[in-house]
Amino acid sequence: MKLYQDNHANTNVITGYGDDHVMISKTRHEGNVLVSAVQVVSDWAPNAGGDLAGLSAEDLARAAELGAEILIVGTGRRQRFPHPQLLRGLIEARIGFEFMDFAAACRTYNILVAEGRAVVLGLLHER
Repeated sequence: MKLYQDNHANTNVITGYGDDHVMISKTRHEGNVLVSAVQVVSDWAPNAGGDLAGLSAEDLARAAELGAEILIVGTGRRQRFPHPQLLRGLIEARIGFEFMDFAAACRTYNILVAEGRAVVLGLLHER
């Protein structure tokens, strides 16, 4: 699917995605990725797959390093949820979070970043 938004030239937006990649401002990225309005971390959550078994609290804490007030995590074709213990750091840092399927996560990120919100998108590709 292709998504386009053309009024934020210096902002990272999701312009497309597939089962094995995401297009960030028309540049292809493969693997798990963390995206903010101004930064892309392409080596994010290296052990996490679509089942979230390898996702760590440290992976989620990287969103705070990017200045997130909101973290959206895309979990592949289906919405999946991590173990509640992993969310403790986000709660203590007062970072809002939501886990969604890929399509919903990409759309929601684009809307929030267009509003100027401090949002970070984490995308976990299924293996």
